[in-house]
Amino acid sequence: MSLLVEKVTGKAGRDIIFKIREEVFVVEQKVDAADEYDEFEETSTHFLASLGGKAVGTARWRFTPYGIKLERFAVRKDARGKGVGQALVSAVLRDIMVHPDAAGKKRYLHAQLEAVPLYAKFGFKKVGDQFEECNILHYKMELG
Repeated sequence: MSLLVEKVTGKAGRDIIFKIREEVFVVEQKVDAADEYDEFEETSTHFLASLGGKAVGTARWRFTPYGIKLERFAVRKDARGKGVGQALVSAVLRDIMVHPDAAGKKRYLHAQLEAVPLYAKFGFKKVGDQFEECNILHYKMELG
């Protein structure tokens, strides 16, 4: 089955992304919808992963005062364990690497506990103690 990750622009693409995030974060993980959608939606760079032509995952990255934050990684339950998360991380990191304003900026994320091994494969390392965000345990991770 073919796996494709594309950068998404425009409302139609974001609507698909929001459906995936709602399914994974709001419904499955019980994150308050008010916490899931924020003022950075328009200024973030969004990605959509498709498996066999079906939209199954998403992620985004954005500039912050602390560097570049990778976030909102979500993969539908039926697509987990099929390389979608790895493909999303890889695509996001490649996109950041070629962005002219990204050079020299720290790349970081807030990883849910079960996702720590995924990000570690790409060189991210835990920084600090576990913390809770939206009632889910996380670690801050930075790319070494």
